[in-house]
Amino acid sequence: MTSTFLKSGAFILLLILIYTGLSTADRLTWLMEVTPVIIVVPLLLATHTRYPLTPLLYTLIFFHAIILMVGGLYTYAKVPIGFDVQEWFGLSRNPYDKLGHFFQGLVPALAAREILVRGGYVRGRKMIAFLVCCVALAISAVYELIEWAAAMSLGQGADEFLGTQGDVWDTQSDMFCALLGALFTVLILQYWHTKQLLKLRVA
Repeated sequence: MTSTFLKSGAFILLLILIYTGLSTADRLTWLMEVTPVIIVVPLLLATHTRYPLTPLLYTLIFFHAIILMVGGLYTYAKVPIGFDVQEWFGLSRNPYDKLGHFFQGLVPALAAREILVRGGYVRGRKMIAFLVCCVALAISAVYELIEWAAAMSLGQGADEFLGTQGDVWDTQSDMFCALLGALFTVLILQYWHTKQLLKLRVA
């Protein structure tokens, strides 16, 4: 069941990847945004037999991949639904990239929790929660360093990839959104996640 679920999801993501790649007006920015999808999805397909993940984690990875590809298609600052949200709430900028950074914290945090719990590397729910948040923030920080490197190497050509929209606190707010995603994992999703981990262990 999990194998069919994973392969179906991967096929859908492949179709979306092809569509966004052909439709985007900025191929370089698209490639930089979707690179994690290109790397992670084949890796999940290659490892699903010997190290299957929980359906919850697979599902959230699926939606995170879509968020990345949509961001790559339009660039984060120009995603249409983001302009709608901006108008509804009277925001000063398109907030779509914050959704991406929320998932950038949520998904790695859940993946880290899955690895730590299944491997028995850490004991104690509080310590696991702390380390999960640390992992999510570390990944967020690395991504911000990648954006900095892109800005240094590409100059003005990196503006679409950075998507700061003139916000001098963009880096800090991005990492805060990632932290919120990690906290959502440890405060809201952990109970559902633990149940799926127990089923996975029994299977």
